[in-house]
Amino acid sequence: MTMVEPHLSTEELIAGRYRPLEVVQQETNRVGWYGEDVETGRPCLLTRVGLPEGGLDARAARRAVSRVMHAAETMRTLCPDRVPAVLDAVTDADALWTVTEWVGGTPLGELLAQRGAFNYVRAARIGLELLDVLDAAHTAGLTHGELSPGQVFVPERGPAVVGGFGLAGATLAPRLTAPSYASPEQARDERIGPAADLWALGAILYTMVEGRPPFRERGRPEATLKGVDRLPLRAPVRAGPLARAVQGLLRKESRDRLPRPVVREALTRVLSADAATAPVPRPRVRHPYAATVCRSVSGRGGRMLAVGTALAVVTVTVAVLAATGTFPGSGTSASDRRAAPRTSAPVAAPATPATPATPSAPATPATPTRTAAPTASPTATGLPDGFRTYSSPEGFSVALPDGWRPLDTTRVDDLAYRVVLGASGDPRTLTVTYSARVGPDPVAVWRGVEQDLRRAGGFRRVGAIAARTYQGRRAADMQWLSTAGGLRLRTLGRGFLLGDGRGYSLRWTTPAADWSDAGNRAALAAFLRTFRQADPA
Repeated sequence: MTMVEPHLSTEELIAGRYRPLEVVQQETNRVGWYGEDVETGRPCLLTRVGLPEGGLDARAARRAVSRVMHAAETMRTLCPDRVPAVLDAVTDADALWTVTEWVGGTPLGELLAQRGAFNYVRAARIGLELLDVLDAAHTAGLTHGELSPGQVFVPERGPAVVGGFGLAGATLAPRLTAPSYASPEQARDERIGPAADLWALGAILYTMVEGRPPFRERGRPEATLKGVDRLPLRAPVRAGPLARAVQGLLRKESRDRLPRPVVREALTRVLSADAATAPVPRPRVRHPYAATVCRSVSGRGGRMLAVGTALAVVTVTVAVLAATGTFPGSGTSASDRRAAPRTSAPVAAPATPATPATPSAPATPATPTRTAAPTASPTATGLPDGFRTYSSPEGFSVALPDGWRPLDTTRVDDLAYRVVLGASGDPRTLTVTYSARVGPDPVAVWRGVEQDLRRAGGFRRVGAIAARTYQGRRAADMQWLSTAGGLRLRTLGRGFLLGDGRGYSLRWTTPAADWSDAGNRAALAAFLRTFRQADPA
């Protein structure tokens, strides 16, 4: 791999138009210059990445440029304020050049070099900002693949800006810019996916709190990559409550890394704790990372794209369970819970979804609040025999079989909650999740959840993810099989949108062998027909 030299004459123009003026950042195989567009006089960021020995042939060069421009354009549409616009991309004999609009922020690597390690609260805040962008990219099917402190710009005000999309795989080099932030699968020159970005996020968090990367540069990129792949991780000593999340992201096997929802919950918890102990009133912790910054490809209404989605709440809890052995918010060991519903990934569902209920005027969604113990009211007219209407203090009501009650409740501040409903000794469950931060496309949200479920193992989707209308709202269904405690389960998940970034999902799980039983089909039909948002208690 060609190593980048920072020396370049200010008289030399890139692509006959862009003049490099001053080096502003440098990594192993990447140098950025503050430059200007001589035709418009506007400032820009010129970035040079060395190509493999001998450069690229004409076809490969065109493909590299196209890849960079396409990825940058897509991400710019998704996150217009969080990803800089790429104005141009060109190749020469031994380098790929990208020309980006000038970002009014300091590269994260430079901040760390100047100021040393950050406290874990600041690291968590920046980590959440990076996670927002990765959520948008991964939901759109894009992997960054080159995330490093040199690609992150931290402005004086506002969230971090992320550049460098499209570089990974644009050339034959296994790793282009910063080998010490490469994932082990990249070090082995294997095919990469979103898990590589999660590793890089973990490495950046590690660097922010420890003041050094988890795997140091070793002179030659090949030696650094070998260390990333084979050397054990040095446990972080300054990460505080971030330590477990950082170590969970830096697991060598990609399938073992913490999924995005779990990482979000861990980082959010750090900010929540900091806000709770602050000596003076501070904004609610959701604001630093809940700004409407990443949008759908269509830009419809500027709604948020899959940031801490409601449909992923169950997956969050399962992954936390796997990492900690307890259910968050309950203090109950996993070994004390019922094996089947408690240890599966999300909750299961039936094979043939019931016909959606006739749309009714939905109640104004309530901010989830926890009040007195829930109560069950007598069966409403039209309910099947043996069902009663249950009104939850979390802000919803639904008809449940006699004897059913909440088995487990998990909450992330006022952003999201999950309630598992069932009965002792009954392997069937209904899980209700709510989120104040859900994406604008329910099908895309399920696709993101599916990626996380696959990491849990034993998952198999049944049929296609189907868009539909539920109670007059945009919705989507996904069915899947999973295994818990040796029992094969089947789940139907129905997610639907409320507007303003809010949404619910209902997940009905039964033993797979009993999926088509008449009683189970009747129960599902009752759940879907009677679910309502409740007014605040």
